[in-house]
Amino acid sequence: MNTYRAGIDIGSPTVKLVLLDEEGKLLFGEYRRHCAHTQEALSALLREARERVGDCALRAKITGSGAINLAKALGIPFVQEVVAVADALRREAPQTDVAIELGGEDAKIIYFGTTLEERMNGVCAGGTGSFIDQMAALLQTDASGLDREAAHYQQIYPIAARCGVFAKTDIQPLINEGATKADLAASIFQAVVNQTISGLACGKPIRGHVAFLGGPLHFLPQLKAAFIRTLKLTDETTIDPENSHLFAATGAAIDETPAEAQPLSALIKRLDSGVQMDFELKRLPALFEDEADLEAFRTRHHTAVVPRGDLATYNGDCFLGFDAGSTTTKLALVGEKGELLYSFYANNQGNPIKTAMQAVHTLREHLPAGAHIARSCSTGYGETLLKSAFSLDEGEVETIAHCTAASFFDPKVDCVLDIGGQDMK
Repeated sequence: MNTYRAGIDIGSPTVKLVLLDEEGKLLFGEYRRHCAHTQEALSALLREARERVGDCALRAKITGSGAINLAKALGIPFVQEVVAVADALRREAPQTDVAIELGGEDAKIIYFGTTLEERMNGVCAGGTGSFIDQMAALLQTDASGLDREAAHYQQIYPIAARCGVFAKTDIQPLINEGATKADLAASIFQAVVNQTISGLACGKPIRGHVAFLGGPLHFLPQLKAAFIRTLKLTDETTIDPENSHLFAATGAAIDETPAEAQPLSALIKRLDSGVQMDFELKRLPALFEDEADLEAFRTRHHTAVVPRGDLATYNGDCFLGFDAGSTTTKLALVGEKGELLYSFYANNQGNPIKTAMQAVHTLREHLPAGAHIARSCSTGYGETLLKSAFSLDEGEVETIAHCTAASFFDPKVDCVLDIGGQDMK
């Protein structure tokens, strides 16, 4: 049975696996989203490797942000991710002065010199792969679609990348003003570049030969082009390794830490049977002790329910309210006695006016002849926008609207908690 070196990289959203022979030749290398099913995804990759190279023994080492507990459970040596990346670069591109690596939820800049210096983001995933996925969803596409659009940009807009919420707040008005998808896509990539350079480099120059690593920079050429453009790199100073998305796994495989050879099939069997992870965290107490406790909670909280009326048979004045939120558009039609006659709630898909128009058209189709909209009002982020677009009677501050509704149910209310798409109050 042949014995190979294996490197496993367990990232926040993905699992990477590489197999190397004794000469360091790549026999197998794959990158896969695990969707929070780490063991299952790794098992699937190991099966694919077995189909490719046959049954064998592996001297495996593991790295990545989600690897420590799995390393303990499988008895596989753990390699620190920066060390793994540095080892791989020293082998593949020894001329590297600076490495920029973007992952699913982390971003790193590694400076090579007399000493190794690493800069990494903190707890926030702003400006990383997950941020790009979030922004792509806002534009009703995926990361690859964002890349295709960015190739045709004409203008770059300033967009915050430190936080997805801030970025959406910048993007939303641009969408409403008619900015093209191509310009928005390129602006999102430029925001990622700015966040990486300003947030991690913190003024330290990025000079010399610069290597680009990680899934986002491997699969999104326009993102890499934005880095090259901003840093004013040339073809000579740009290092673009062939398997840049697998560098951490490759570095783990070539690490000199001794590792016991394990049969590949045995490793698959252990993963399929379920590896018991040793999580070092304290569990919070259960929200409800039993079914009776849960039922009491439901009973208590279902007392304040909006009474409903039949719109089809309604006759008289009614009142229309819009809530133009950051991510959703809501509409409510209320009768003279406070009963809810009609409601609408939908994602605004980046176009609150169009979504509100859809809601109004549907309402008009169902509005009986005897029902008359006596007054209309808007609230939320897009309060002024909807008030102007639909010639509404008035607009109201969102917090006042919340308090008015809360006091309708309970005049003694003294606290309102609201969690929205991009805010908490």
